[in-house]
Amino acid sequence: MNAAGLICAARTRCTQTFRRTPLLLSPVSSSSSSFKVPRCWQSTQAVPAGRIPYRVKLSAGKRYAWCACGHSKKQPFCDGAHRAKAPNISPLLFTPDKDKTVMLCACKQTKNSPYCDGSHLKVIYRDVVKYVKGLFK
Repeated sequence: MNAAGLICAARTRCTQTFRRTPLLLSPVSSSSSSFKVPRCWQSTQAVPAGRIPYRVKLSAGKRYAWCACGHSKKQPFCDGAHRAKAPNISPLLFTPDKDKTVMLCACKQTKNSPYCDGSHLKVIYRDVVKYVKGLFK
């Protein structure tokens, strides 16, 4: 969940109760068998699906739909998850002109959609800085 989604969940107090899965998360209390997870139903910003790009073989003339919202389970391609989770963000449709292997963006911060332009390095750097600052608080 990105920072905007976390702030949204905190402001609106969106929570959803889930059954406790063993060894993944501890329950709210020792007598409870469920836990609360902050959750917003719809996002207005793209969520990073990964920190490094996807290497994909593309076929000439075939139409592809690149996931621009980050919610798809079939990354880097769209599976329609944006309809429920991010209706304001639509996938990018593209058709390559020749058969080739390319790097498709996973961080969703690229200026050359859907191709990776190295923006993930900024995302990784920002995450590392945030982590290191957290160590000294």
